[in-house]
Amino acid sequence: MSQQNPEPGTYPTLATILDAIANWIKKYRYAAGQHQELAECGADEVARIAHDLGVDTAELFKLVDNGPGAADLLQRMLQALGADRDRLALFDPLIMRDLQRLCISCSHKKRCEHDLAAGTAAQNYREYCPNAVSLEALFKPN
Repeated sequence: MSQQNPEPGTYPTLATILDAIANWIKKYRYAAGQHQELAECGADEVARIAHDLGVDTAELFKLVDNGPGAADLLQRMLQALGADRDRLALFDPLIMRDLQRLCISCSHKKRCEHDLAAGTAAQNYREYCPNAVSLEALFKPN
């Protein structure tokens, strides 16, 4: 009986396991506060980034603490509302930045994810979304 061996250097199961471990380590580091996004920046550069974002440096560090992808639900919410994120970002980047900032700091992400998955976000977001007032003003029917 012949045994099929994978090509040398390819181990799909091992690659999947290693990817899972790497993702777990990444999540653990963020949870433990061991990320380095701003650590390599000087104080002046951090202050400039904060100024560009319209926040103070303490708030910038809080925003970074939420990790990458903390505003990903905004993209999905805009899609649920029938809005074009790229067009909005071009039309008014300051509004888009403010929407992202509020989304990053939102404490209702699980509810938002649930509503987005269920297809009910457009009906329910006003109950919990910190961007509800802005989104209403931007996308209310004329």
